[in-house]
Amino acid sequence: MKKLVASLCLLAAATLAQAQVTIQDPWVRGTVPKQQASGAFMQLSASKDTRLIAAQSPVAHVVEIHEMLMDNNIMKMRQIPGLDIVPGRVLELKPGGFHIMLIELKQQLKGGDVVPITLIFEDTQTKKQFTQEVKAPVTALGGGNMPMKH
Repeated sequence: MKKLVASLCLLAAATLAQAQVTIQDPWVRGTVPKQQASGAFMQLSASKDTRLIAAQSPVAHVVEIHEMLMDNNIMKMRQIPGLDIVPGRVLELKPGGFHIMLIELKQQLKGGDVVPITLIFEDTQTKKQFTQEVKAPVTALGGGNMPMKH
């Protein structure tokens, strides 16, 4: 029995050591019927050097990390391989900047829905990967944030 308790404590400690990313204010932009893409936004902070390397969600066939940038006075969006989260700084995923793109949506996303998203991180020192689940509420169309341009 003592070995079982000790094993569970070690497992819990390992899990806590990896749960180093704080996720605040997650949300997903609502869609119209048959719309094929939307964005997920939130603020990420970490206690250790960490990198967001991927994301998954059951509401989309494809989930990518994207950035928007100006190129010759034209706003462009592109997929990127990941985002570094520096301790002591907040990485903001927001419209018009870095965000998580939900592509080939399986259903309309309506205000009041909640979208589960699995964020996949890597500890940049140990190269160990870990995941964190987030439940992002969907904002109704016209609900307060600037529209994404795709």
